[in-house]
Amino acid sequence: MDTSDPNITFDDNGVCSHCHYFDNVRKPNWFPNDLGKKKLDKEINRIKNSRKMYQYDCMIGLSGGVDSSYLAYFLKKEYDLRILAVHVDAGWNSELAVSNIENIVKKLNIDLYTHVVNWKEMKSLQLAFLRSNVVNQDTPQDHAFFAALYQAAEKFKIKDFLVGYNMQTESILPSSWQGLTAMDVVQLKYINKKFGNHKLKYFPLVSFFKQHIYFPYIYKFNKFAPLNYIPYQKDEAKKIIISELGWRDYGVKHGESKWTKFFQSYLLVKKCGFDKRRAHLSSLILADEITREQALLEIEKEVYSSQSEVEDDKEYIAKKLGISNEMMNKFVTDNCVHYSKYPNIQSRLAYLRKIKSFLESY
Repeated sequence: MDTSDPNITFDDNGVCSHCHYFDNVRKPNWFPNDLGKKKLDKEINRIKNSRKMYQYDCMIGLSGGVDSSYLAYFLKKEYDLRILAVHVDAGWNSELAVSNIENIVKKLNIDLYTHVVNWKEMKSLQLAFLRSNVVNQDTPQDHAFFAALYQAAEKFKIKDFLVGYNMQTESILPSSWQGLTAMDVVQLKYINKKFGNHKLKYFPLVSFFKQHIYFPYIYKFNKFAPLNYIPYQKDEAKKIIISELGWRDYGVKHGESKWTKFFQSYLLVKKCGFDKRRAHLSSLILADEITREQALLEIEKEVYSSQSEVEDDKEYIAKKLGISNEMMNKFVTDNCVHYSKYPNIQSRLAYLRKIKSFLESY
């Protein structure tokens, strides 16, 4: 990591704050060893024993990316879990992603529940966020994804959500690059009302109460990351899902979504100067997957093979959103806006943390 994260600090030995965070916070909760296998076995047994009278043991989110695809394979082959795979179609799926998902559920014989987001509302919200110029332009997709997962959990009475998050590739992500959490429904609604042109009647939303009180404490929805309890290596995972599931590579992280590929690989870099590959590669270095020298060579490579490929994606997205190429270019070159410019849930979260701290002290 470097000073493209404005909040980064370095100690007297030149070690950055993200490395210290990994060592002190992340690493103690990472078990890619025999101890992790024991912990994972115990958790899976708990899930199975609690779900004997139900149709499904657990649910996973299935995007068609490496992590979620391998997670589905691992849970089915290693533990024979009765999995409900949930996919959210927000209008940006690549054809390859659709094909990969179809292959995965067919070859693993698992059920797939797909939530298709109303495109008029998704389009309005996507444009509203572009006009707002906030950093996290992936909020509309991400919010819809998690909101739909919560809805599916209630619909099928599932309590355990097994996620593909893993320390190896995702232990570092500067908060300045992310902006507010995608689950900030206050800011999402405000931005849509101020900059959008369509009410969110069908768009999946999660209220502050449901996100922070109902699901964790009343419904007792449990999120668990199995890949943090095994020696997970993404390159090896790719080889396995290619061989066993007929999975095909996108060539870039999050290439399963045409919007996310363009946003992370081009718009975010040009607009805000944030290249998320730095965080992903830094995570791999800390996990001893690659060396710093290898990461430096990788970051020099262009995600897009040519400018014409960039223009093709830009034109595709502009056309799908119903705007001109000139307008799309303006969104790319406008300055980023800090999330605090718009109403948000930060004060509510601070108040909730105080209450939790008070209760935990007794």
